Amino acid sequence: MIDTLPRLPNQVTIVGAGNVGSTLAQRILERNIANVVLIDIVAGRPQGVALDLSQAAGSEGHNRAIVGTNDYQDTANSDIVVMTAGLPRRPGMTRDDLTQVNGKIVIDTLRQALAVSPQATVMVVTNPLDVMTYLAWKVSGLPAHRVMGMAGVLDSARFQQFIAWELGVPPQDVAAMVLGGHGDLMVPLPSYTTVSGIPVAELIPAPRLGELIERTRNGGAEIVQLLKRGGAYYAPASSACVMVEAVLQNQRRILPMAAYLQGQYGLEDLFLGVPCRLGQGGIEQIFEFSLTADEQLALNQSAAAVKAQLPSALALLNV
Repeated sequence: MIDTLPRLPNQVTIVGAGNVGSTLAQRILERNIANVVLIDIVAGRPQGVALDLSQAAGSEGHNRAIVGTNDYQDTANSDIVVMTAGLPRRPGMTRDDLTQVNGKIVIDTLRQALAVSPQATVMVVTNPLDVMTYLAWKVSGLPAHRVMGMAGVLDSARFQQFIAWELGVPPQDVAAMVLGGHGDLMVPLPSYTTVSGIPVAELIPAPRLGELIERTRNGGAEIVQLLKRGGAYYAPASSACVMVEAVLQNQRRILPMAAYLQGQYGLEDLFLGVPCRLGQGGIEQIFEFSLTADEQLALNQSAAAVKAQLPSALALLNV
């Protein structure tokens, strides 16, 4: 039996002690945001990661605790459950290829996690992101505002960095916005992207801006091709940490994330990346702003691609 954590106000369970889950645990601890319970099916893996991260506490100057476990009882009473478990993409694979195997993992692990933390907010990082978030919502029985997917924060951060490199400015000067599904049909929005308040279209010629948009859409695949085995994890972990912090500190930040749509942007009954206000209660508000005809068409196409995957994912609930 592992040592139990002292019950401090904030506790986050991270399901999956792979690269994303382990790096997310590190981010949460070193920002002194919450205690962490890291759980994985592989015996020894979460325990080893937890021990390693614990021994960095003095050097990093935080007083948060982490334990690793293979027993969901040790995750009880968590405020947030973050789903990172699942197979990563390999070269030649799309996020859609992962639906069946990762869908089973999400169903099984989330049922166990929520059995001991029924009050938790659920954040999904597992791919294919939008489909897995919908599946998590169905499995959890939670109200939709307490289930969300981490995608838009990451996709916008990639767009932000590519623009910053292009202009030779700090990324903090760039405010980027990306909507839609977390895949090749995501919708970067130059009309809502600025550099120190200046519309990006006034700073970067349209052909070059189009290239940066395309690189953003393929941002994850580019890293997969370079790494050969596995995918991105530093930036995804940082993006998830932004969302965890927004909830636990009730920051009420406006962030793009996969949220349940009920007519917003003319879309129904799916989780898709849109700008939301995120606070202690989860998603407090979905913002709907004007899109051009081309932007709305692109968002509709992204939504259609997500919807096409839902039947096969939902069929797993009856297996």
